[in-house]
Amino acid sequence: MYINTLNDEHHIALVKGNLTNGEDVLVRVHSECLTGDAFGSCRCDCGPQLEAAMEQIEKAGRGILLYMRQEGRGIGFVNKLRTYELQDGGMDTLEANLALGFPGDAREYYVGVQILRDLGVKSIKLLSNNPNKLSQVENYGIKITERVPIQVGQSEHNTSYLNVKRDKMNHLLD
Repeated sequence: MYINTLNDEHHIALVKGNLTNGEDVLVRVHSECLTGDAFGSCRCDCGPQLEAAMEQIEKAGRGILLYMRQEGRGIGFVNKLRTYELQDGGMDTLEANLALGFPGDAREYYVGVQILRDLGVKSIKLLSNNPNKLSQVENYGIKITERVPIQVGQSEHNTSYLNVKRDKMNHLLD
């Protein structure tokens, strides 16, 4: 467990296997999603991504799952619930964040990179579809040797959500 001393947020690093030289470590930097991860919400793909990442790390025999306290793309749980109300009124996820005065994605990955460094990681195979995450991780000094797509959990309930991620937020989705 890691604590960000600036805001007292707790982050968790689940480590599988021996990281030895810290090269080409399979990593998922997963932002907390209580509704998807714990309650099985069908509005997003977060829960299935978390499960798939843990399965892939287990299969690889070595890797790290960073569970970052960045609920609701970094706006917090209560504000995320407010975006749900706006979405129920016809807005998409991006429009709802913007309508509440937040950026489309307020997450930052500096703390995650510091955790990886503390664990001795030098380069990673990153399980992600998010180009912003890829850019931030590399800009903060961790080399990404491979992007591992993690496209799971699509359903009739989250197709619009996934289309917004792809079409408006440039996520690398089919």
